[in-house]
Amino acid sequence: MAKPAKKLVIITEKILLKKIADIIEESGATGYTVLETGGKGSRNVRSSGQPSVSDTNANIKFEVLTPDRDMAEDIADKVAIKFFLDFAGMIYICDAEVLYGHSFCGPDGC
Repeated sequence: MAKPAKKLVIITEKILLKKIADIIEESGATGYTVLETGGKGSRNVRSSGQPSVSDTNANIKFEVLTPDRDMAEDIADKVAIKFFLDFAGMIYICDAEVLYGHSFCGPDGC
């Protein structure tokens, strides 16, 4: 049986990886996934995989499953307030269902 959840997605600059990971962990979320990513938006094209002296120009995407919208919004607010005046970023929340995820669902399953 599926367990309802919220998927929080944060897309921002790679230089913020550790700081955002700390916010997520402090919020009580059980984990997250991070991917290097690229794309185009209001602040021009951001590309992963391009040769450069430093990879701090790369973008990352966090995906965080939370048990409810309150936790997702709390993380989103903390990240946006702390970083998005000075760094590029996008945050959105989607409905999700956890089918298999022992650590997310708890010892009794989903």
